[in-house]
Amino acid sequence: MNDFKTVMPHSKDENKMNKKEKLVAINEACEMKNCNLTLYFEARKKKDLYMWLAKTPDGPSAKFLVENIHTMDELKMTGNCLRGSRPILSFDKSFDALPHFSLLKELLAQTFNTPNHHPKSQPFVDRVMTFAVVDNRIWIRNFQIVEESGTLAEIGPRLTLNLIKIFEGSFRGECLFENSLYVSPNLHRRNVKLAAAGKYVHRIQTKVDRDQRKPETAYPLEDETDDIFRRAERFQRDGGDTAGTPPAKVQPIPPSKASKKQKNKKKRT
Repeated sequence: MNDFKTVMPHSKDENKMNKKEKLVAINEACEMKNCNLTLYFEARKKKDLYMWLAKTPDGPSAKFLVENIHTMDELKMTGNCLRGSRPILSFDKSFDALPHFSLLKELLAQTFNTPNHHPKSQPFVDRVMTFAVVDNRIWIRNFQIVEESGTLAEIGPRLTLNLIKIFEGSFRGECLFENSLYVSPNLHRRNVKLAAAGKYVHRIQTKVDRDQRKPETAYPLEDETDDIFRRAERFQRDGGDTAGTPPAKVQPIPPSKASKKQKNKKKRT
């Protein structure tokens, strides 16, 4: 809000509004301040920021969800225009394509355009405010005109407006337009949680299916040579044959007489 007050020297601020009061009470505050256009910021759950853009007291009014907001101090851009200077408003061609964008174009032009010869404004034009429609959202950016050739340097703030509804009156009346592509932040956060939970459920289901496919008893692979190795292991463990009997004693065989005669002949020769 402070950045918008800096950008719009013709603005008048008002104290915080009680949540118990209805939004129609803003029309009375605008009448007391002698204002015919209103920017109202509404914060919910300390997470979501909504913006109302209304022409008081007869309307119309539009409600937006503020997304991707970046302040001047956060961006730290190199642009530095004269404080209180009047801007050049640049609108995308998409604003003339649809009727509801044409209505928003007129509201934005009357709100952000500094009146000529305003007491708090400077008689210089050294910045450009651009409004572009991308992905069914309105992108707002503020630039400084560095040179006469058209070189620009961004100043800030930078934000994106997601249109929700357009009403006939100022904070009341019939709904003229409703964005069918709008998804509330609560529903978006819920979908993100469900997607994260879906990954866990899928992992558990995969584990259950794998356990179901796994056989309860493994099928042994019989091999004919396994019995040979079992016998050898049993023989080494028992220290004898496979029947468990102790090993037989081996006695040397005495040499025969023929072998003795052969040995005597060799000695004689």
